[in-house]
Amino acid sequence: MNVPVVDLKAQYAALKDEVDAALRRACENSWFSLGPEVEQFERDWAAFCGVAHCVAVNSGTSALHLALEALGIGEGDEVVTTAMSFFATAEAIVYTGARPVFVDVAPETFCLDPALIEDVLTERTRAVMPVHLFGHPADMGAIREIADRHELAVVEDAAQAHGAECRGRRVGGIGNVGCFSFYVTKNLGAFGEAGACTTDDPALAERLRLLRNHGRSGGYHHELVGYNCRMPGFQGAVLNVKLKRLEEWTRRRRRIVAAYSEGLAQTPLLLPAEAEGCRSAWHLYVVRCQERDALKAHLEQAGVAAVIHYPAPMSELHALKDHDFAQTPLPEARKMAARALSLPIYPEMSDEQVEYVIGTIKGFF
Repeated sequence: MNVPVVDLKAQYAALKDEVDAALRRACENSWFSLGPEVEQFERDWAAFCGVAHCVAVNSGTSALHLALEALGIGEGDEVVTTAMSFFATAEAIVYTGARPVFVDVAPETFCLDPALIEDVLTERTRAVMPVHLFGHPADMGAIREIADRHELAVVEDAAQAHGAECRGRRVGGIGNVGCFSFYVTKNLGAFGEAGACTTDDPALAERLRLLRNHGRSGGYHHELVGYNCRMPGFQGAVLNVKLKRLEEWTRRRRRIVAAYSEGLAQTPLLLPAEAEGCRSAWHLYVVRCQERDALKAHLEQAGVAAVIHYPAPMSELHALKDHDFAQTPLPEARKMAARALSLPIYPEMSDEQVEYVIGTIKGFF
């Protein structure tokens, strides 16, 4: 049996008629950059996240970058973030001229450990950027308390956490600004690249709108130097179709998680779980295994795709070699990098495929 990490062809087949009609409508209206489809998505995504404003952009990376710029973060500033995430988290900080300051992860959730934040604060610290990794919310209550006490902004990297909740509040609406990616493999994926910022702050939302569109307030009036980060109309059309199904897809992910957790309970794997008061979006199902590389090879030989997220802390990546992070203490992140393995999980995954993955893992042990 073949079990991919994600099956985009199966998803498209289920949505084909509706998606094709939406794309035709976008062509007929000829709104190819921003426009009514994007505006509709902005309204609906803001409502979904429980915030007043959504500003659609061309990627999740742009969302992070513009959020930091809109908050006035720049040269010489520092932004505290987790050591374990996709590199865009660190890149966005570097884009502004600020310096990322990495802290270790909490072993239970893989997210930034709030207990370590105050150890790294300096007079240059301007913001904290927690990442809701693999779909699980960071401990936003503790993070907000520390940030408020030290007058720091909170930028939520919610790229992997569409619909995740922390103590009854959806992520993206807990910090000063939330940043989402709608990259094609995400729980809510565009047909390529797309992203959004969410906030309750009207002034911040207006600055984000200016920044995404060359600083333009209308016509040839440019209020500031901005960027070309507009969401294409096609992507708004696709996301409008998919958003209607996001909660249904999340319920299916949760059923797959329940099957994995029950079926693998007696194996030596350390299985993921939701922290108290949290509801994960289950973007990924990440287990930890002492024999990770051997298990990965065993699964792949049996036709089961398995992925390592992530093979090293961001502080150790070559792109940041000039930033001198060699002495950053990250014991939990390094253990995670050596042991974590992502199993297939996507809404179109059949019960038979789930059982095949479970059986293949049991066979390894």
